[in-house]
Amino acid sequence: MIQPEEYIELPELTDEMFARARFSKGGRPVSANPRVLISLRLPADLLEKWRATGPGWQTRMAERLKRVT
Repeated sequence: MIQPEEYIELPELTDEMFARARFSKGGRPVSANPRVLISLRLPADLLEKWRATGPGWQTRMAERLKRVT
């Protein structure tokens, strides 16, 4: 972490520096098939069974639902 007394060692940013700067939004790439957020009421015991299967339970649930439709 930079201490206040160290600020004098930092160069002043110029307009030229900002003109050369490249900014990246970051994050994940845009999916070709994005998921849609919905609200769905499920029985608590059913949800607990899925959660008990560990990380990735939502993806596994979505895959199972795809097979049913």
